[in-house]
Amino acid sequence: MGDTRTADETGQGPGLPPVITFREPGSFARSVMAERHPALIQQVRDAFPYGPRQLRALDALLHEIAHGVVEPLDHGSPDRDLWLEWGREHLGRPWFDTPFLWGESYFYRRLLDAVGYFGEGPWRGVDPFAPFKRAELSGGTVEEELRALNDLVHLPAAERASALLHASLWGNRADLGFRGPGGAPEPAGGTPAGGLVADDGAALWSLLPPGARATVAVIADNTGRELIPDLVLVDHLLRHGHADRVVLHVKPGPYYVSDAMTADVADCVRRLAGASGEAGAIGGRIREAMGAGRLDVRAHAFFCAPFPYGRMPGDLREELGSAALTILKGDLNYRRLVGDRLWPGTTSFTELTAYFPGPVAALRTLKSDVVVGLEPRTLEELERSGHAWRTSGTHALIQVRP
Repeated sequence: MGDTRTADETGQGPGLPPVITFREPGSFARSVMAERHPALIQQVRDAFPYGPRQLRALDALLHEIAHGVVEPLDHGSPDRDLWLEWGREHLGRPWFDTPFLWGESYFYRRLLDAVGYFGEGPWRGVDPFAPFKRAELSGGTVEEELRALNDLVHLPAAERASALLHASLWGNRADLGFRGPGGAPEPAGGTPAGGLVADDGAALWSLLPPGARATVAVIADNTGRELIPDLVLVDHLLRHGHADRVVLHVKPGPYYVSDAMTADVADCVRRLAGASGEAGAIGGRIREAMGAGRLDVRAHAFFCAPFPYGRMPGDLREELGSAALTILKGDLNYRRLVGDRLWPGTTSFTELTAYFPGPVAALRTLKSDVVVGLEPRTLEELERSGHAWRTSGTHALIQVRP
């Protein structure tokens, strides 16, 4: 097949904008490393009765981020050699000099190392983010959102489809690593539609006409309040013939605080199935679809790798290439899809995603600097607004490349 990577992935090609790093003072990326990651270490430290070994390792990671250089994984780590290869340009450098995408991914891998997730002992396989996920899933907000599904039952199919697509889109605001003390922000203009900077929703549905007997791939992002509306959308696709089969791709291990794993899918399905009304009916249908193989859950190792999708391995490329549509959820997947660079906002989404092996749609609430495919007038109005529209979670997009 040859080298299928884009210029953005190989580092070749004239005029590429710079890769985003943590280096720029006052930048969003810098705030993630300087503020969000230290706060997360403290939250994880407080959430579990870890022993001296785990506590020392967490404190050492916190000190390393602020004052040291990037260190390799411990010698006993199962994927140490792999990360030595992946990080050969970055190990030994200050954390703030690393690329945003690579450094953020490696931080979470180091956090798992610190708490003994992959090691021998009682903390092996214990998700350090599980308490946060469980608290959200059992909260009153989820209960309200499940009850609201009853209001959609009698809508015409097209209106219901649009409502569920937007619920899946705006569910991406429910990110445990993003939310501050006041909770997820409201979208601009008071309604979700007011915060859309690009809307290719019609193009998405045109790729999935009823009765097409298509396979749709959904690459999940967060669990809980995001994954539940994703599952509701999947149920609609299957029930109304927009897809004959859906493959739901999740993370093989804990990643980025709230990212969904197979265990989180099971928790969300149980939450749906245990609810009353339409939510319970949807949960029952999801269970049936999983039992019949019409909804399949996959957890490829690449989804925890620190690379853009231009470097996806051949087996994943082949699988996604066979889908009628791949729907990528969330901010991280968007950064991996278009490349985590300071692209001008009007850069063509179609051209940047031309390497992707099949039709692709991005459903994303904006929570980082990268955005492409905007109309010049839209970009100008957003820039004039004076709001942090790229990073506040108040704006969103639906972009499709057929």
